[in-house]
Amino acid sequence: MSAMPSQDASSQRPSPLSPHFKAISEDLKEGAAERISDYSQRFIKVGDLYQNLLGPLIVSELSYEDAYDTAVKLLGSEEANFAGIDGTRYSTSMLDLVIFFGSAYASTGTIKFRKDAGPEVAYENRFLDKGLTVSAIVPLFVNEIPEVDQTYFNFDPEGNPASHPLADQWHVDNSLIANSIMTFAEYFLAYKLVTDPKKNIRIIFMDRSLSGERTSLLYDTSKSTIWKENGLLIGFEVDGVKIDEKDLAYGRFHVANDSLSLPPPRGDYLRYSILNLLENQGPLDFEGICQRLGVTERDRIARIEKCMKRTALRAYLYRDDNKYALKPKYKTTWERLRKVVELIGEHLFSHEAKAKPNKTSSLQFRIGARTKWLTTLDFSFLTLFCLQMLIEECWRRHVLVIGLTKDTAAGDLKRQFIPIMGKAGLIGGQVNLRDLDSLPNTDRMILQVVSINNFQSMPVPWSLVEYDSCFKTLVPDRRRGVDHVLGAKRNKTSLERLFLKSYVQLSQAHRDPLLRSNVLYMDRLVYPELDLSDETLTPLWNTYDAVDEPLEVLVYRNKSIRNSVQNLVMTTLSSMVSPSIPEIFGHNRPLFIADKVAKWHYESLKRIVDSTRDWILNNKDLKDFVFYMGSFRDRRSVFEAARRR
Repeated sequence: MSAMPSQDASSQRPSPLSPHFKAISEDLKEGAAERISDYSQRFIKVGDLYQNLLGPLIVSELSYEDAYDTAVKLLGSEEANFAGIDGTRYSTSMLDLVIFFGSAYASTGTIKFRKDAGPEVAYENRFLDKGLTVSAIVPLFVNEIPEVDQTYFNFDPEGNPASHPLADQWHVDNSLIANSIMTFAEYFLAYKLVTDPKKNIRIIFMDRSLSGERTSLLYDTSKSTIWKENGLLIGFEVDGVKIDEKDLAYGRFHVANDSLSLPPPRGDYLRYSILNLLENQGPLDFEGICQRLGVTERDRIARIEKCMKRTALRAYLYRDDNKYALKPKYKTTWERLRKVVELIGEHLFSHEAKAKPNKTSSLQFRIGARTKWLTTLDFSFLTLFCLQMLIEECWRRHVLVIGLTKDTAAGDLKRQFIPIMGKAGLIGGQVNLRDLDSLPNTDRMILQVVSINNFQSMPVPWSLVEYDSCFKTLVPDRRRGVDHVLGAKRNKTSLERLFLKSYVQLSQAHRDPLLRSNVLYMDRLVYPELDLSDETLTPLWNTYDAVDEPLEVLVYRNKSIRNSVQNLVMTTLSSMVSPSIPEIFGHNRPLFIADKVAKWHYESLKRIVDSTRDWILNNKDLKDFVFYMGSFRDRRSVFEAARRR
């Protein structure tokens, strides 16, 4: 009979972890503990932020009657159709191919506002059968990806193309193609729904930051030196006229609304403000241009004169009888760009054979005598134009468009809005910049802690007062007056009076008021007939090109200022939470449904791709080619799977 192992012997068994991994484990624990301890200290310093500063900025009272009246005024009726839009993407390798898939899906329903109670919401149940979806799947050979993917358009400081790893899996993991298709699909679907009179959609929810998306797309399309060589839009013919670089440059900033004075005659937008004026008003002399733009200061007039002499602007204009006029070609720039978006969108997302008669890749187009690829740079342009088309239609048709973002890392409330407004004395309370620096790094976490610490004073649902989204690109100008600001990067600022942003919290547990949902980032379109007033317009100053120019931002400085659109939005959002569904605790049910539909399609497509791969591998007519087309990694995985079985 063998002896039982002693306790000492068992305690001396070798650890399953090697010394190397034991050291890594200790480093991980120490590093994580240090970071968590630092964040815990930041939470403590939130302290009395509500009493000292945020109290007047938190809106927690809803008026159903006011929401009813605003819905009738803005949306045209007490009852409105809505749609929540979300997308999905997928990429995988198959033999020597890489499959890219991007799509967008919409869940729909109706909401009926009432004067004496919360809205009634009804959801469309058969959303899988309604066809509210756009999608595209694109197989590319690995060697074709650099012709399509903007990742390869990066250059080092000396102007040389940046090099990238050559491994196939790198292309799958890092390519922007699937994400570019998905993003364009979401905005294209939103545009199609808003412009479809049969759907009559009056409220759009998007799982995106609208203002952040536009800023990002402007950055992605900012390198004009690569437009011609790395895209197909230049030379694309619409109505017998070819798109050129000046069309794209004009279209990037084509957000025009006379009631909001957009584009504003300041900074980088001055050129486009002049072009938009001449497009709408016809030929004007120099004095007439300054007068229509509302510019009377001598130094600003001199800047307009300087701008009119620059080649970048003169290329659009001609002079006749001492008047400036827009060249005929550029009078139709925006309409042609709209048609480009619609044509390429229908081509890309249509699955009918007649829409692709040449049977080439859906990313290939005939431009003159050449066949060119639709690149991710083109997708950035198309998505930017489509977003601006959506904005234009929402203003024209009085459609409420709302962007909601989960788990955002935005920090402009802490870093920009409070310092700028506090320095100018435009918000009450005590503002100490050193205290702000010691707070958590994200606005979401600051407000989450404030909400828990002051749950009795902040009943759910609540929202932060709305402020201009351009604050995220502003910083205080410490060398000038209290109301002077600079662009955060190279004195560049985003467009003011276009989007308003806020943070919202929509749910809490019935039995425990401390158990609250996550704080969400929310932004929406500005509606001049409801948002513009003497109380909401806040004048700031930006020094650009050695000239002081006014930068008028939209801010609801405190909760006492009536904000009928915010009340409508919060009434709508609070009616679309579902406490009985844990996955959407405090989130938006239409977006949750759209996300579920997207995930269902993702899983279905994955099975289709896997089945196609198996069909190819087992096709006797292709067996002589499959062995050589397959990668070493693929062959090894097949053998390993067989060995495991």
